[in-house]
Amino acid sequence: MKTWREMRGFPLAVRLLLVNQLGVNTGFYLLIPYLATHLTDNLGMSAAVVGVVLGVRNLSQQGLFIIGGSAADRLGARGVIIAGCALRTVGFALFALGDGLAVLLAASVLSGLAGALFNPAVRAYLSQEAGERKAEAFALFNVFATTGALIGPLLGSALLLVDFRTSALTAAGIFAVLTVAQALVLPARKVAPSKGGVLSDWREVLGNRAFLAFALAMVGMFTLENQLYLLLPEGARQATGWAGAAGLVFLVGTLANLALQLRITRSLKSRGNKPRWIAIGLAVMGLGFLPPAITAGSALDGWLDAAPVLLGALLLYLGIMIASPFVMELIPGFGRPELTGTYFGIFYVVSGIAAALGNAAVGWAMDVGERGDAEWLPWLCCTLFGLTSAGAVAWLHRGGALPGSPAPTVATAPAGGGEATFGAATDCIS
Repeated sequence: MKTWREMRGFPLAVRLLLVNQLGVNTGFYLLIPYLATHLTDNLGMSAAVVGVVLGVRNLSQQGLFIIGGSAADRLGARGVIIAGCALRTVGFALFALGDGLAVLLAASVLSGLAGALFNPAVRAYLSQEAGERKAEAFALFNVFATTGALIGPLLGSALLLVDFRTSALTAAGIFAVLTVAQALVLPARKVAPSKGGVLSDWREVLGNRAFLAFALAMVGMFTLENQLYLLLPEGARQATGWAGAAGLVFLVGTLANLALQLRITRSLKSRGNKPRWIAIGLAVMGLGFLPPAITAGSALDGWLDAAPVLLGALLLYLGIMIASPFVMELIPGFGRPELTGTYFGIFYVVSGIAAALGNAAVGWAMDVGERGDAEWLPWLCCTLFGLTSAGAVAWLHRGGALPGSPAPTVATAPAGGGEATFGAATDCIS
């Protein structure tokens, strides 16, 4: 009930975007987790071809975030959001109706491009509409996104009892409804694009060294979030011997998110120093992988084996709840309001590439740990990712590189000689 009361305090556009994110994640997780199984079991494709289809979808999204961000700045976030949802509708429908490789590759490109369009556009629109309440808006955004990520797989597994095509068409139908709802209800906003060209915008953002350093520092956040779909579910399955145990990871996160996200964000926002909370959140995310690391390879007692994994998942979600709203609030502060979408787009490109390398490292650690009787290795690797990212953000904050951080003090020699004194610092916004 508190979530709904908080939601009603925002403008109509924000409320619609929150519901939109619930639908986006429900439709996405209804289909994508089961796509590989459909391609292999139903269509008889090889693992290599499946990897190509899934890789094309991911590359289309990660590589084109910058296009979506710039389009939001130049054309208006509303139109880009609607176009993204419409493309996702077509892409998911093609997954349902097409069996040939060419059709499936087209579906992958369209669904990936759709995400590249609406993801930065939604965040740019939300940031602009929320005003001084950005942190609370993004906290609610996380609540709705996490809830959709739980509902989607549950609905998908039920629809698969019919067949994959029913599941895919349902996902396409959800995006079709979202497209129509936003076209009818989402308010249009006047666009004031940057005076230079798109390439000039990109050069400006890419030339912001503090912003790029922050995006790279977020490698831990994105790498560890991805373990909700790789390391943690696998750990839960191995601990219990039950394939459905992976769902417990998402259940723990959704319940914690619904109960705590808004309380945590409100409490921390009132205490200021948001970059510090980002660093603390990253550290908590990393420490969440210590309980499974400590107990890896040891036999407890039945379902008690899953307790360290679920405790780790809870800590990971808590860290995300602490850091994520302030990360989203911080990004627009690096540059001009006219480039908010571009900053979000490039942030996701840079962080996505870095996180892909991080995921490769975690996967390598999983393989090495399994072969060398060192099951703790991937868990410890994730802890190091989280703590390293936390240290990087803390270092940037101390150096005055982040919006809202005090500028580094400069030593000056007082008139008449004597010891140096330190001048007052002002907030540094790149």
